[in-house]
Amino acid sequence: MAYDIVFKRVYQPIAAEDGARVLVDRLWPRGKRRENLALTDWYRDASPSPALRRQYHLGEISAEVFFTRYRGELREAPENLIPLMRLARQGRLTLLSAARDLEGSHLPVLSEAILQALYQEDAADREPASPPCFAHQRPGEEASET
Repeated sequence: MAYDIVFKRVYQPIAAEDGARVLVDRLWPRGKRRENLALTDWYRDASPSPALRRQYHLGEISAEVFFTRYRGELREAPENLIPLMRLARQGRLTLLSAARDLEGSHLPVLSEAILQALYQEDAADREPASPPCFAHQRPGEEASET
């Protein structure tokens, strides 16, 4: 199945085709009121940790190190992707951020992690649920498509 995940700045106009709008920044965007954003959710758990974000913004680590560590944070807490995966399964998911450069922000890494988790889950769903489902078959016999 194809999933539709897009990025948008919180300062851009709201559009009907945005679908689920989720702010995935740790900090609230300056000058924005919650009721003016038409948010589905403000989900901080999938954004970079405060320590990682601070190191990057202070210039203590490079962009490459930041993205590598952020991927590691996402791998260590896959359960943080579940709410976003649910929304992506329902239709378009618009990931919102206050970042000026969305393609250079954490959003592409997050989107990649969400898509990877969705495709892994989809692949697992195509596998037989359990061996007892096929207990009526003899070893080496193929399942019939009925």
